[in-house]
Amino acid sequence: MNKGKVLVTGSTGLLGTKIISIVKNCNVITTFHNTKPLYPNSVKLDIRDSNYVLKLFYKLKPTIVIHTASETNVEKCETEREQAWKTNVEGTRNIAEACQKVNAKLLCISTDYVFDGEKGLYNEIDKPNPVNYYGLTKLESEKQVSTYSKNYVILRTSVLYGWHPLKSNYVTWVINKLEQQKGIAIVEDHYNTPTLADNLAKTVIETIEKDLQGVYHAAGTERINRYEFAKKIAKTFGLNSDLIKPVKMSQVTTWTAKRPRDSSLDTRKIQKQLKTKPLNIIEGLNKMKEEAKL
Repeated sequence: MNKGKVLVTGSTGLLGTKIISIVKNCNVITTFHNTKPLYPNSVKLDIRDSNYVLKLFYKLKPTIVIHTASETNVEKCETEREQAWKTNVEGTRNIAEACQKVNAKLLCISTDYVFDGEKGLYNEIDKPNPVNYYGLTKLESEKQVSTYSKNYVILRTSVLYGWHPLKSNYVTWVINKLEQQKGIAIVEDHYNTPTLADNLAKTVIETIEKDLQGVYHAAGTERINRYEFAKKIAKTFGLNSDLIKPVKMSQVTTWTAKRPRDSSLDTRKIQKQLKTKPLNIIEGLNKMKEEAKL
């Protein structure tokens, strides 16, 4: 990718680290906020501070901004709504406005949780209708992007997973629990299209190279429930699947926020545009297994 200066928000997160690892032939500006910087010369960035964001963008003059920074903890968004709004909505508006001021292309990451989960395999023309506050803030963040930035692309994804040096995700959590011989109860009626972060990172780069505009669904190819997903994780990594017990969403007592029953995404639109193809579950998990051996 030879696109000048590329600034990545959330570059210490799972997707951010994967993007940084594969960006070539351009000046990459990494950022950090609450966590320690993972890269030399990283820039501190609080996306909630509009004046600071604008000053930084005028100073650095990025040509591409990949906006992955977000509060993605569904429960935290539900219980700490003001902070979720400031980060996901106001923060995204600040990034979008600054991109417009410095004439930068904006690629923003969104989520399958903008949908209510009544249909499943949603395409880009299906009407969003979030059932929790996280989904609401992400839908509003999409509106900020389309309102304040003229040159943008939004990629909606689903259940990101992969290796990260510090942070856990669904797959690494399942692996960790099973390695400790701990039993886990997993919902069998909650469907998504899980996405290997490494694969999405490649999709992000090619999306920028092809200069796509508008909204696209960028996720894995396989619609699966969390229970079956956990069983495949166990099988791939040679762990005891008998420790995994199925439960219904209605039986989960630890959730404050409602979850969409089936928020799986249809990725046919973006597949027609890119050479990078989304992976199914086994392909994604096998890539993780190969990476673990390196």
